[in-house]
Amino acid sequence: MDKVLQGIQFGVVLAFLIGPVFFTILQTSVEKGFMYGVLVAIGVSISDFAYVAICYLGLIKLVNNPDNRIFFAYGGGAILMLFGAYHIFVKARNKSVFKTTTSDQGMFRYVLKGFIINGASPTVLFFWVGTISLVSLDFGYSQGTDFYTFFGAVLATVLLTDILKAFLSDKLRNLVTSKFIRISNIVLGVVLIVFGLKLMLKG
Repeated sequence: MDKVLQGIQFGVVLAFLIGPVFFTILQTSVEKGFMYGVLVAIGVSISDFAYVAICYLGLIKLVNNPDNRIFFAYGGGAILMLFGAYHIFVKARNKSVFKTTTSDQGMFRYVLKGFIINGASPTVLFFWVGTISLVSLDFGYSQGTDFYTFFGAVLATVLLTDILKAFLSDKLRNLVTSKFIRISNIVLGVVLIVFGLKLMLKG
């Protein structure tokens, strides 16, 4: 239970970091509905799982190498800025308020959106590097059942919290107008661009 509780604590911290993923889930849920917000959250969780797997396989040294950080900063920053520009210049001009039609292709697109936006942020990667370093050195969870229990709790907490964000945001849909959608897309776009610029400046 100690491992599970520690994992939940770390998961809550990650889930409520105010970053591009946070705003993306909220905006998608308000505009498209609860299911689409969940799809973005699933994409985020897949990305988190991939990061944990990569770090566990010993690629922490690659990420921590100062010579490589600049590539993560510029690459991630460029991707976030492109998403931001898309929301400002394309999504904000869409006159339709809601889309209720779902398809396999559309569903996959939102999973991919969550995966890319989360994966493009080196902040998330560095969070996992730091967390794995901490649990390995301070907690002693370097492998085996303890490691899997801890990170299973972290990932489950992040997913459930993101689903809760989507659910609460979906409840706001009755208050949403086309003007609100345009503004929220512009705000999300600006947020993504700001985070992208910050990453590049740090790089």
